[in-house]
Amino acid sequence: MTGHEGLFIAFEGGDGAGKSTQVRLLAEALRARGREVLVTRQPGGTELGAAIRELVLHGDHVSPRAEVLLFAADKAHHVDLVIRPALAAGDVVLTDRYTDSSVAYQGAGRDLGAPEVHDLQMWAVDSLVPDLTVVVDVSAEEGRRRRGDVHDRLEAEADPFHDAIRQHFLSMAAGHPDRYLVLDGTRPPDQLHDAVLERLEAMGVLAP
Repeated sequence: MTGHEGLFIAFEGGDGAGKSTQVRLLAEALRARGREVLVTRQPGGTELGAAIRELVLHGDHVSPRAEVLLFAADKAHHVDLVIRPALAAGDVVLTDRYTDSSVAYQGAGRDLGAPEVHDLQMWAVDSLVPDLTVVVDVSAEEGRRRRGDVHDRLEAEADPFHDAIRQHFLSMAAGHPDRYLVLDGTRPPDQLHDAVLERLEAMGVLAP
């Protein structure tokens, strides 16, 4: 655990991987077991975050460094107003994306330097790290197939951009296997959900 009363789980992965489905399934399972669950997402989750999301993902061109700073501002605000209070109350917080997305998308995808982006993100969230980060892994080609013809600014980037992001997620997970769970996103959603529950049981934070 990371020093808070609640349980903090982040879901990461490329666009179209199926993160949102896994967030929904886990929230339903935890609520059925009597846990208080807060579901949120980044960017977003607050009024400021929603404005940043619209600006960065659907607005006009945003320079790469400005993109990093806007995402960091969203996370700083989001953690202070939403995530930390919920964890202090003993709730389970499930977030669709967190700091690793910025490290992968802007650090690796935009080639701005993963260590530098990581340090900025950690400063923004005052070093709040999830108890578990679930990476739902699919190839860039599979993610594009699933998204179809609807793309935001980041989704519309070419496959090499998404390949770099995927490899960085896998690299982060390989470096810290105690804090990450990598799932093959091509498997049926219920199988992935079962794997998440098994990991939480193994961590001792969820009764079998």
